[in-house]
Amino acid sequence: MTMPSVRCFMTHSPFEGLLKGVLSAAAEASPSSSSSMDEFQELVVQSGEREPEARSASRLELTVEEAIEQHVGSLGFAQLVHVFLVSLAWMFDAQNTLITIFSDAQPAWRCTPSSSSSASCSSSSSSDGMCGLDRGAWEWVGGNKTSIIAEWGLVCDRRFRAGIPASFFFLGSLFGSAVHGRLADSYLGRKKTVFLSCLLTSMTAFLTSLAPNIWVYALLRFSNGFARSGIGICCLVLATETVGRKWRGQVGQYGFFFFTIGFLSLPLISYPARTSWRTIYKVISLLPLAYSILIIPFVSESPRWLAVKGRTGEALDVLTKFAKLNGNKLPGNLAISNTIDTNAGSATKPESLWSARWATRRIATIMVAGFVVGFVYYGFQLNVENLNFNLYFTVGVNALMEIPAVFIGSVFLSFANRRTLFSSSAFVAGVSCILCILFTKKPTTRGGNFAQLSAESVGFMAASMVFDILYVYCVELFPTNVRNLAVSKLRQSLMLGAAIAPHLVTLGRLNPWISFLIFGGLSIFGGLMTIWLPETRNAPVCETLEQQ
Repeated sequence: MTMPSVRCFMTHSPFEGLLKGVLSAAAEASPSSSSSMDEFQELVVQSGEREPEARSASRLELTVEEAIEQHVGSLGFAQLVHVFLVSLAWMFDAQNTLITIFSDAQPAWRCTPSSSSSASCSSSSSSDGMCGLDRGAWEWVGGNKTSIIAEWGLVCDRRFRAGIPASFFFLGSLFGSAVHGRLADSYLGRKKTVFLSCLLTSMTAFLTSLAPNIWVYALLRFSNGFARSGIGICCLVLATETVGRKWRGQVGQYGFFFFTIGFLSLPLISYPARTSWRTIYKVISLLPLAYSILIIPFVSESPRWLAVKGRTGEALDVLTKFAKLNGNKLPGNLAISNTIDTNAGSATKPESLWSARWATRRIATIMVAGFVVGFVYYGFQLNVENLNFNLYFTVGVNALMEIPAVFIGSVFLSFANRRTLFSSSAFVAGVSCILCILFTKKPTTRGGNFAQLSAESVGFMAASMVFDILYVYCVELFPTNVRNLAVSKLRQSLMLGAAIAPHLVTLGRLNPWISFLIFGGLSIFGGLMTIWLPETRNAPVCETLEQQ
């Protein structure tokens, strides 16, 4: 009966050597009992050999999700700082995306006082009246450097060339999303991909300011779109993968708030440089460069991605740092589990997104919805020049409307179902856009113009909510090992829709009601797409397709 207690005592290594010595001495003093002593000593040695086994059994092995929820904190000071630093990059994404509102806009023109055809010039319409006049009979207000249309004469029979650079930009974003998504999921990780994207965005924006003609300009816009495409997808995923499930929606909206700040900064940057579109590009090229050098070094890599890649030690280091800043402490025996089977390396490959039928259905639905949302969201922004208001004022109003969109979206995401919120916001955007047609028919009344601006602003706010919610929804629909690829596919579909929008805006310069009708109808259609998607609010975040 004493043996079990001695055996339990023997598992404590500080006393093991001492007891072995006592047993040896006893064996020498009493040879007759040496055989029994040998058996007892063997028992002690065996129990000592099992000690590492006992220690390993006490190791606490958790997934990153469990470690965040149970020990790090679902959302604390560390995650707030991390999300803030990551989300700053959204400002450059907005600036490089929406700069064409000013650089590619058609400026106002006026008759030259010395023109011999001043009578016919004054009786012409304010939009395309110059097409029937001699080139010397009119001039651009502000000079020939105010936009690419003024500098390269993209009017009349060449008016549709003005939409090519914006389309090329979004096509570049489409291809760039695929490349950056693959890099972020498989090779570089989220943090390094953001660094690379910001650095290339800065370089291509500066080179765009040196473009000698429309075709080189379009090519450089393509490269700029390719470069900036990694910012949004990686920043969103990098931010949401560090918080608990309760805060994913709110953190996802946090990045869009900085996108709004970048949008709002454009009129402030463009108005002082309104006589030179090249200067605007040079100014916005400096900001992502400074971010890459000064901010990125303080950003942590996603612990979920590190764990998926088998770098569990690094993932634990990140979580330890977060826990310390949150005022918490991780258990000393905590180990991060590697959820990817090393014998199934294909699970980490981006193409595994298509290996599961349910995942294929989801991504296909998301991409169709993304095409519609991208077409409507960016079309709303580019179409502001077809409103009867000052361009800088209208852009400022639209940018301000994104702030309540982010705030309202964050509040609703905390308790509302994703599907209901997405579809209802899309319906509001569509109806508001169609209402703009009614007020477009009354351009002579000042009240009608304000009513049109009000309807457009409400529609744009709803479209912004749809855009933001779709990103958060996509993040929650897919597991960690394919999440960045899924978001990049969404990004591609958004950019494909956005690539077509500039041509509809160009057509709207002739008939504004056409662009409003198409934007509104597609928005309503996009709201119906969530019928085929599951609800994800408060659902657990899985690491692999098999787990999900």
